[in-house]
Amino acid sequence: QVQLAESGGGLVQPGGSLRLSCVVSGARFFSTSDMGWFRQAPGKEREFVSAISWRGGNTIYLDSVKGRFTISRDNAKNTVYLQMNNLKPEDTAVYYCNLGTFYNSGAFRPNPDYWGQGTQVTVSS
Repeated sequence: QVQLAESGGGLVQPGGSLRLSCVVSGARFFSTSDMGWFRQAPGKEREFVSAISWRGGNTIYLDSVKGRFTISRDNAKNTVYLQMNNLKPEDTAVYYCNLGTFYNSGAFRPNPDYWGQGTQVTVSS
Protein backbone atom coordinates (compact mmCIF):
# COMPACT_ATOMS: atom_id res chain seq x y z
CA GLN A 1 0.00 0.00 0.00
CA VAL A 2 1.41 3.35 -1.06
CA GLN A 3 1.45 6.00 1.64
CA LEU A 4 2.58 9.61 1.51
CA ALA A 5 3.49 11.50 4.67
CA GLU A 6 4.08 15.24 4.65
CA SER A 7 5.90 17.11 7.39
CA GLY A 8 7.68 20.37 8.01
CA GLY A 9 4.77 22.75 8.24
CA GLY A 10 4.32 25.29 10.99
CA LEU A 11 3.80 28.91 11.90
CA VAL A 12 6.23 31.36 10.37
CA GLN A 13 6.38 35.12 10.03
CA PRO A 14 6.16 36.80 6.63
CA GLY A 15 9.52 36.62 4.92
CA GLY A 16 10.42 33.43 6.71
CA SER A 17 11.24 29.99 5.35
CA LEU A 18 10.09 26.42 5.74
CA ARG A 19 11.08 23.16 4.14
CA LEU A 20 8.38 20.60 3.60
CA SER A 21 9.13 16.92 3.19
CA CYS A 22 7.04 14.14 1.74
CA VAL A 23 8.11 10.57 2.39
CA VAL A 24 6.62 7.91 0.16
CA SER A 25 6.40 4.38 1.48
CA GLY A 26 5.18 1.19 -0.10
CA ALA A 27 6.08 2.33 -3.61
CA ARG A 28 8.97 0.47 -5.16
CA PHE A 29 8.45 2.67 -8.20
CA PHE A 30 9.10 5.98 -6.40
CA SER A 31 12.38 6.58 -8.24
CA THR A 32 10.50 6.51 -11.55
CA SER A 33 7.48 8.46 -10.32
CA ASP A 34 6.73 12.10 -10.88
CA MET A 35 5.84 14.05 -7.75
CA GLY A 36 3.88 17.19 -7.07
CA TRP A 37 2.90 19.59 -4.31
CA PHE A 38 -0.53 21.13 -3.94
CA ARG A 39 -2.12 23.38 -1.35
CA GLN A 40 -5.57 24.20 -0.10
CA ALA A 41 -6.43 27.36 1.76
CA PRO A 42 -9.61 27.64 3.87
CA GLY A 43 -12.64 28.05 1.67
CA LYS A 44 -10.69 27.54 -1.52
CA GLU A 45 -10.10 24.69 -3.90
CA ARG A 46 -6.90 22.71 -3.87
CA GLU A 47 -4.37 24.26 -6.23
CA PHE A 48 -1.20 23.08 -7.88
CA VAL A 49 2.06 24.48 -6.46
CA SER A 50 4.95 22.60 -8.01
CA ALA A 51 6.01 19.32 -9.60
CA ILE A 52 9.18 17.46 -10.41
CA SER A 53 9.83 14.71 -12.91
CA TRP A 54 11.10 11.35 -11.76
CA ARG A 55 14.63 12.13 -12.89
CA GLY A 56 14.48 15.54 -11.28
CA GLY A 57 15.41 17.31 -14.48
CA ASN A 58 12.07 18.98 -15.06
CA THR A 59 10.27 21.20 -12.61
CA ILE A 60 7.25 23.47 -12.85
CA TYR A 61 5.80 26.05 -10.48
CA LEU A 62 2.70 28.08 -9.83
CA ASP A 63 3.47 31.59 -11.05
CA SER A 64 2.99 33.15 -7.63
CA VAL A 65 5.69 30.96 -6.04
CA LYS A 66 8.31 31.14 -8.79
CA GLY A 67 11.59 32.40 -7.43
CA ARG A 68 10.52 31.68 -3.85
CA PHE A 69 9.83 27.93 -3.77
CA THR A 70 12.13 25.13 -4.90
CA ILE A 71 11.12 21.52 -5.37
CA SER A 72 13.66 18.72 -5.16
CA ARG A 73 13.80 15.00 -4.51
CA ASP A 74 16.04 12.34 -3.05
CA ASN A 75 15.18 9.04 -4.67
CA ALA A 76 17.41 7.14 -2.25
CA LYS A 77 15.19 8.36 0.58
CA ASN A 78 11.87 8.16 -1.30
CA THR A 79 11.41 11.80 -0.39
CA VAL A 80 10.38 14.96 -2.19
CA TYR A 81 10.98 18.39 -0.70
CA LEU A 82 9.55 21.86 -1.07
CA GLN A 83 11.82 24.65 0.10
CA MET A 84 9.73 27.75 0.68
CA ASN A 85 11.44 31.09 1.11
CA ASN A 86 10.11 34.62 1.52
CA LEU A 87 6.78 33.26 2.64
CA LYS A 88 3.72 35.47 2.39
CA PRO A 89 0.39 35.37 4.24
CA GLU A 90 -1.27 34.19 1.03
CA ASP A 91 0.88 31.04 1.17
CA THR A 92 -1.10 29.94 4.23
CA ALA A 93 -2.69 26.59 3.44
CA VAL A 94 -2.53 22.88 4.00
CA TYR A 95 0.14 21.49 1.71
CA TYR A 96 -0.20 18.06 0.14
CA CYS A 97 2.12 15.94 -1.94
CA ASN A 98 0.97 13.69 -4.72
CA LEU A 99 2.44 10.92 -6.82
CA GLY A 100 1.16 11.74 -10.32
CA THR A 101 2.16 12.28 -13.91
CA PHE A 102 4.40 14.99 -15.32
CA TYR A 103 3.71 15.67 -18.98
CA ASN A 104 6.20 16.97 -21.51
CA SER A 105 3.79 19.84 -22.12
CA GLY A 106 4.68 21.11 -18.67
CA ALA A 107 1.53 20.01 -16.91
CA PHE A 108 1.16 17.72 -13.89
CA ARG A 109 -1.82 15.49 -13.37
CA PRO A 110 -2.35 14.33 -9.79
CA ASN A 111 -3.30 10.76 -9.07
CA PRO A 112 -6.45 10.77 -6.91
CA ASP A 113 -5.31 7.60 -5.17
CA TYR A 114 -2.03 9.03 -3.93
CA TRP A 115 -2.53 11.93 -1.53
CA GLY A 116 -0.94 12.46 1.85
CA GLN A 117 -2.69 13.86 4.91
CA GLY A 118 -1.17 17.27 4.44
CA THR A 119 0.86 19.63 6.59
CA GLN A 120 -0.35 23.03 7.76
CA VAL A 121 1.62 26.12 6.81
CA THR A 122 0.60 29.37 8.46
CA VAL A 123 2.28 32.63 7.57
CA SER A 124 1.37 35.35 10.01
CA SER A 125 2.95 38.06 12.10
